[in-house]
Amino acid sequence: MLSNGSGKRVLDAIDQNIISSLQKSARITNQQLAEQVGLSPSSCLARVRKLEEDGCIGPYQGTVNLDRLCRYITCIAMVTLESHRQQDFRVFEQFIEGVSEVVQCDTVSGGCDFILRIVCADMERYHEVNEKLLNSGANVVNIKTHVVMTENKKFTGYPLDALLQ
Repeated sequence: MLSNGSGKRVLDAIDQNIISSLQKSARITNQQLAEQVGLSPSSCLARVRKLEEDGCIGPYQGTVNLDRLCRYITCIAMVTLESHRQQDFRVFEQFIEGVSEVVQCDTVSGGCDFILRIVCADMERYHEVNEKLLNSGANVVNIKTHVVMTENKKFTGYPLDALLQ
C-alpha cells in the first residue's frame, strides 16, 4: 500500500475511477468495470481486491427505497451529555449500537455532542426510542429533535474528484 505519510492510501487515477464507478453502481460486473477504467478484467479485479483489503472500499450495501416499502419517519436528534467524560461518550456510543432505529451517529463539536439519524415506523416508536436514549446510562441531559419533512438530496457517494485533489 502506498502512503502519503499520514497513513492514507495514495490512489492513482485508475483506482479513483474504480472507486467512483463502484459508488455509482456496486453491482457492475468486473468486465464492465474493467472496460470503464481501461484495464483487463484480471488487472481490474486485482485492484478491486487490493482496495477492499486496504479498507478503501466495502462493505457493499444496497440502497433501499423505504417510500416503496412502508410508512416511516426520519428524525435528526441532537444529543447533549451532562459531562464530556470519555466514559460517558463510550457508554452512549455502545448503547446506540443496540438501537436499530439509529441508522447513523456522529460525534460533533458545537452546541451538542452527537447528531443521530433515526428512522422509525411512526412518532409513537420515536418516543420510545427517545426514552431509551434518555435512559442510556450516559447522562443524557438534552435531546433536540427535528422531523425530516423532505429529503431533498440523498447521499449518492463522496465527491472523490474534489476530495483527492
